Amino acid sequence: MVRGIRRPRSNGMLPLLALHTFSEYYRLDRKPPITAGLIAANSLIYLHPDFLDPILPSIEEVRFNPHLILKYGDLKRFFLSPFFHAGESHLVYNMLSLLWKGIPLESSMDSAEFASMVAVLLGMSQGMSLLISKSLLMFFDYDWSFYSEYSVGFSGVLFAMKVVLNSQTENSYVYGIPIPSHYAVWAELAFAQMLVPGVSFVGHLSGILAGLVYVWLRGSYNGSDPLTAIFRGVFGVLKWPLRFLQRWFPRRQVSGRGPVGWSQRGMSVSGFWRCHACTYENSAWLDVCEMCSTNRRGDGYGSGMGSPRSPHYSGHLTLEELRRRRLERFSR
Repeated sequence: MVRGIRRPRSNGMLPLLALHTFSEYYRLDRKPPITAGLIAANSLIYLHPDFLDPILPSIEEVRFNPHLILKYGDLKRFFLSPFFHAGESHLVYNMLSLLWKGIPLESSMDSAEFASMVAVLLGMSQGMSLLISKSLLMFFDYDWSFYSEYSVGFSGVLFAMKVVLNSQTENSYVYGIPIPSHYAVWAELAFAQMLVPGVSFVGHLSGILAGLVYVWLRGSYNGSDPLTAIFRGVFGVLKWPLRFLQRWFPRRQVSGRGPVGWSQRGMSVSGFWRCHACTYENSAWLDVCEMCSTNRRGDGYGSGMGSPRSPHYSGHLTLEELRRRRLERFSR
């Protein structure tokens, strides 16, 4: 069957998205990989290059439709519709929103937890859309534009991410207007419905509800969820080649650069941690201070990656000793 895929034509917005993404990542010490991967995946799916024709369905085959999903069990519409976009402006707007939300969220947690969060929010927001649409049909016999509507785009997940991000702050901005964080996402929903014709109200509302449920669940549960553990295992396997290269080609430069950033909850958001002994700023990938070899947990030197070992440190360094170690470090 010929799918008749229409190749998108760029009107100049995609290069601007690429330039803005590159400039944002260039200034970061730790580059959040999942956010970049999501932006790249959405953009690649929209561009639909020829080599993806055998595996990539057309947008008509994956548009989210509650009727088709529930009646025929068409799960590809459930899982794939967020990654397809109706036009270049739709894609660019969503990806810029993902960039602004994904960087602070992924930087405030590890990438495995962020990937788990995105997967959960996607499933929950899509499920909420089905539930709301079916409920309107069953209890109010109202199916126009909700139960039978078609929709695509990452907006539902973005609204859910907005809720999670706002839960970490007291105030937020919606189109330049300062609004308390608890109400900001609702104001953004109202503005989107008024200013952007044809957007899916149920899809956006479902994203907000999914974000609220996720924040409540995370607040009532301590520890790592099973999905995060799975992602950590996958990332661990993917890091084996990198660890092999680091073993045979050790890095010589100092990785602890720049100021340490902290969120309101005291969590590092810049990918660094500060040694309590010498105040040196180390990469979050290291467990041992590169300057004085003090363990990150503060109990002497340990088994961190990429740090030379020195005798056990059990007290505060003198200025002379700290100066000597710095000279040794930078003279290599």
